[in-house]
Amino acid sequence: MKIFTYLYILLFTAVFAEAQTVEEIKQEQDSLTTFYYIIDGDSIPREYIDLEEVVLLNKLEFNSKEDRRRYLILRRKTRKVYPYAKLASERLTTMTERLKTIDKKRDRKKYTKRIQKYIEEEFSEKLKKLTRTEGQILVKLIHRQTGRTAFDLVKELRTGWRAFWYNTTAKLFDISIKEEYRPFDVKEDYLIEDVLERSFQANKLERQKPAFEIDYLDLTAHWNAKSN
Repeated sequence: MKIFTYLYILLFTAVFAEAQTVEEIKQEQDSLTTFYYIIDGDSIPREYIDLEEVVLLNKLEFNSKEDRRRYLILRRKTRKVYPYAKLASERLTTMTERLKTIDKKRDRKKYTKRIQKYIEEEFSEKLKKLTRTEGQILVKLIHRQTGRTAFDLVKELRTGWRAFWYNTTAKLFDISIKEEYRPFDVKEDYLIEDVLERSFQANKLERQKPAFEIDYLDLTAHWNAKSN
């Protein structure tokens, strides 16, 4: 399947970037001013404490066995693809810095082709194993972590025509690479955010700051209000 070809470029373009020495600077902090959230129905108190940010979550409750089953499936798929979205954000930053050091268009093109060949040989099989729903979740999470849709990223990396082609092909498999992550508007996206927060706290996933602010407390209150 070629529907995830655009992801190969995005996720691994920076593989051949030259390693840079980074000086680590440790800063001592006496305390951290953070929020401590307690979610309890409509009552959502906040207090400042000298700890890393913690969100105390209610026990999951479902209206039916079917709702529970769907959530667990969504959790499994989200946990599977989130690391790719996180990697995409990291690779995008590295790639951008690397390309800034290449002045000649010819050299940039040569660099891109070398990366593409390596990606197709080493990583294509992993992404080909994603299901349609996993691919769509990944597209949303790429937007969450980079602030740009997968379509826009492909357009930057591969030219607009290729981005159009990939988007059209993906639609045949019910995947739109123009999809955005909108947890305040789309119930599934809110549930994905819930899965992420719980997974971060359970150390199932490594937290990475999203490209745009998402206040989990406000998000939960928003959907609680809509359900009342």
